[in-house]
Amino acid sequence: IQSIRDDTKHDQQTTGCRLQKRPKKRNLTQMVNTGIDSVKNGYEDEEGFVKLLSADGCEFILSRRVALVSVTMKAMLEGQFREADDATISFPEMSGLILEKVVQYLHYKVKFSNSPTRVPEFKIDPEHALELLVAANYLDC
Repeated sequence: IQSIRDDTKHDQQTTGCRLQKRPKKRNLTQMVNTGIDSVKNGYEDEEGFVKLLSADGCEFILSRRVALVSVTMKAMLEGQFREADDATISFPEMSGLILEKVVQYLHYKVKFSNSPTRVPEFKIDPEHALELLVAANYLDC
């Protein structure tokens, strides 16, 4: 997952996100490539991208189709909310580390939702399990 922020380098160990200067908009497709290779596998759709903001200032840009896996984000992006106009969703109670793991899970869910093969385990560190459970409950994903 590629995360960005307006200012330059930030201590990755304090927030869990990798921060760089904001890239130009034309580089968003490159930023979405997460190892799952979502753009090449057809997860990018015509509707573009969504920006997720964590409490500690991390930004995550992902395909709108991937974001719509979450029932909560889908309601925000398709309803009469500010998020629908901006394509930006803020999570003031969620750290960058937890939001990064949520984004990884959303990609994982899209990739393996209709997979005929055995679905690999999605690894979760025990020290983050409770926070991830709260996030998953809120996001309904």
